[in-house]
Amino acid sequence: MAIAVVAVALSFASGVVAQERGNAQAEQSRDLRLRGGVSPVLPAAGRYVSDSGEGFTLDRSGQRPLLRFDRRDETWVLRPTAAPRGDIIYRNDAGQQILRVTPGGGMTVYTTRTPGGSPVSFAGEGENLAPPTLGPAQLFQLMTRRSAMLSSALGRLIEINIDTGQDAEGLTVEALILSTDAVLRIARSPTSRSTLTQLRRIVIVEGSRPSVAYSRGDLRIVVAPDQGVAGRPSSARVIRAFLVQEAPRR
Repeated sequence: MAIAVVAVALSFASGVVAQERGNAQAEQSRDLRLRGGVSPVLPAAGRYVSDSGEGFTLDRSGQRPLLRFDRRDETWVLRPTAAPRGDIIYRNDAGQQILRVTPGGGMTVYTTRTPGGSPVSFAGEGENLAPPTLGPAQLFQLMTRRSAMLSSALGRLIEINIDTGQDAEGLTVEALILSTDAVLRIARSPTSRSTLTQLRRIVIVEGSRPSVAYSRGDLRIVVAPDQGVAGRPSSARVIRAFLVQEAPRR
């Protein structure tokens, strides 16, 4: 039940650059229209179930709404974009549509199973989606396990290095899990596995704004604790960092 961005990213690398241009235009449109008096609309926090049977939790306790699908580890940070007829589209940090909300509060969710969208209904209270904390010993164990998983999948040693402070611990844990999961997804794709040929190291550091970049065998992820849950890149942006290397030149 991974969201549509994973399937799109793994199957259509050639569309990445064009998508980024579209995302930039959408962001510009959102800023102009929201300044003009369009207020973001979002139903109550809690658990929802779509007509197609997919469930998710919506958490509004922080500065930005958070969404996590049932039986998935990743929490998506949602950003509003103004749409026709007064609707609001909520996207992830890669610009992919996750929710569409009407002025009346009706909501549609978009996933790989239902790329055209599926209406959802409220199903009860939901859990808090704050980033997890482990402590130094458990974090080291997680690094060791994740390194072993990647090394086994790719047939060579993949190092994981972390240089973040205590304030960034929750974001670091999420960034570690999301980035390694993204690499494993790519490794399982016959058409995209080749983008991992040079990967040797994943490095997570602390900075002023979240980012992800892949160069010369190093996947470098920056987390920004000042931005809360939004201070780490999603798995979609990690996947895009690899696939951009394969995007055709025009």
